Amino acid sequence: MKINYNASAVIANNYLNKSDNKLRDSLARLSSGLKVVNPKDNPSGLAMARRMNSQIENLDQATQNAGDGVSVIEIADGALSEIHEMLQRINELAVKASTGTITDDDRLTIDNEVQQLKEEITRIANETEFNGQSLLDGTFDLKGYTTSETTDIVNAKVNVKTTYYSDDVITGTYMLQLGVTFDEEGRIDKIDEFEQDPSVNPIKGGPDFPADVRVKTWDGNVVTIGNDAGFEMKVRVTNLDDTTVPAGTKVTVKATIDLVGFGAMDMEIGANEGQELPIRIPNISLENMELSAANLRTQEESSDTLSRMEGAIKYVSGVRSRLGAYQNRLEHTIASLDVTSENMTAAYSRIMDTDMAEEMTNYTTLQVLTQASTSVLAQANERPSQVLQLLQ
Repeated sequence: MKINYNASAVIANNYLNKSDNKLRDSLARLSSGLKVVNPKDNPSGLAMARRMNSQIENLDQATQNAGDGVSVIEIADGALSEIHEMLQRINELAVKASTGTITDDDRLTIDNEVQQLKEEITRIANETEFNGQSLLDGTFDLKGYTTSETTDIVNAKVNVKTTYYSDDVITGTYMLQLGVTFDEEGRIDKIDEFEQDPSVNPIKGGPDFPADVRVKTWDGNVVTIGNDAGFEMKVRVTNLDDTTVPAGTKVTVKATIDLVGFGAMDMEIGANEGQELPIRIPNISLENMELSAANLRTQEESSDTLSRMEGAIKYVSGVRSRLGAYQNRLEHTIASLDVTSENMTAAYSRIMDTDMAEEMTNYTTLQVLTQASTSVLAQANERPSQVLQLLQ
């Protein structure tokens, strides 16, 4: 028996410390509900779990983004629905004004309603917004940049601007040449296509132009170029100064059109960079619908307006159809994100969450061991005092 160094007490104290440390860790797991409280508990698992947690949070935000995208589409489609109704009304009035049983005075009365409806269409297109951003004024349409020059008249101020192109138009650079005659109001009165001579066709130099592309129609200052297979491009040709290009004078307008293919509203619908859905909302304007000059003042003008209504309604219907497709896609995206987040959360839980029943059993065992170690240490500390009995 020794009194200077009580080895039994040291051994008992070491085991008590070990049991106490394990008991402390068990208490931390029970109180936090986490299996990995400190990095030392599972270094590789903690690294994986933090990446998973970041992914889960990103997925939740992506779901919210997709929901905002659905809201944008619902707002835009609600406005387009009302525009659709107004176009149907204009179409009905055009049919009414085209008959020969009414007078031009009657047509003027009918035309007053048409002009009011046109103004309301423009107002709705300009003022429909989401979070302060206009939706129907072309802000989120695909962009095209144009440089132009005019021959035949020195210093002629004619500007060409791309207002719309369909999904069938391949992005790239196009060369456009048109023979344009303006009227007294600065609107396009005539376009010479030179179809009889392919070498001076107004559409030349653009390798991506289909062979059957032609000038289909024009309204006001917007020229529609396309074919019957879905290729369509609209450009605004504006006489910036009526004195520079006198009415009735034909000028040759050459333009370089660079269609870049971006400008749509990019919705971040994934947890990682580049997982985006571009939502394209074309410009809803009277020019793009070829109704800027539409009126019902005479029977001939009423018939002309009636002939344009099918195209206008088709244009708006196409935009609404596109938005409907976007909404269906976003709703499927939200469902997919929810499933992914659910499965990712389950994987994260398997790494990080503690099994409370198992941990409580472990805690009870450690508590008994700690109590036993404390009791044994107390007995070991009593042993040196027993040496005194030898000195009696």
